[in-house]
Amino acid sequence: MLATIKHNSRNYKIDLSKPLDISIAMSAESTNVNAWYLGPPKIEPHKEDGFVGKVSEGSSVNFNNIWFNPHSHITHTECAGHITEAFHSVNQNLKQFFFLAEVVTVAPEKRDDDFVISKKQLQYVLGNKKRKAVVIRTLPNLDSKKQQQYSNSNPPYLLEEAIVFLRDKNVEHLLVDLPSVDREKDDGVLAGHHAFWNTKGKLRNKATITEFIYVANTIEDGTYFLNLQVAPIENDASPSRPILYKPIQS
Repeated sequence: MLATIKHNSRNYKIDLSKPLDISIAMSAESTNVNAWYLGPPKIEPHKEDGFVGKVSEGSSVNFNNIWFNPHSHITHTECAGHITEAFHSVNQNLKQFFFLAEVVTVAPEKRDDDFVISKKQLQYVLGNKKRKAVVIRTLPNLDSKKQQQYSNSNPPYLLEEAIVFLRDKNVEHLLVDLPSVDREKDDGVLAGHHAFWNTKGKLRNKATITEFIYVANTIEDGTYFLNLQVAPIENDASPSRPILYKPIQS
């Protein structure tokens, strides 16, 4: 099924029957991707007054309670409300869902005890391209990323200079296959988050950061259309399912 998207006075065609899902699903397994020192998510039948919401145990329906934290357990999209005193909901701030995106692959550089993504690296892979969304895949890109336990592991992160570079290029939606754009333990500074949302100036409340994606190695670097949808939850962050579509060459 073909669809036409108009962007900057140019028409692009995409095949809606060929979505490239870059989200990580959530399960109640101990191997579920995890960060920020929480236990695994829970998906359990509701129990009350002798009722057990499980068909195999005599109920007419499966009726599960789900406990999770979007920042810790699943691909999620967050807005400036993640770091502001005032409440901002990603469900209210994200009102458009299709964006021209660039997928880039970066091997984080060793800096002291850290692995980081620098401004120079992003300048190299993006050049003069202007995109509303940038999708960063880090190397090595192993399938185990979908089960990675990140707590106390000091994962790679983006230097503040790299975030400022993206902000100055008017990138509104940043997607990474990491638990955070910032260092795991930085005494709450969160320099990258603050830089991206420009908390010291005019707040970029329409901008989003999506973390815990997984970009399969079969997906080539290049230009795509991104469909970024979030669960309609009034919160600073919500589970999301980013989907890429490769434009069809005319």
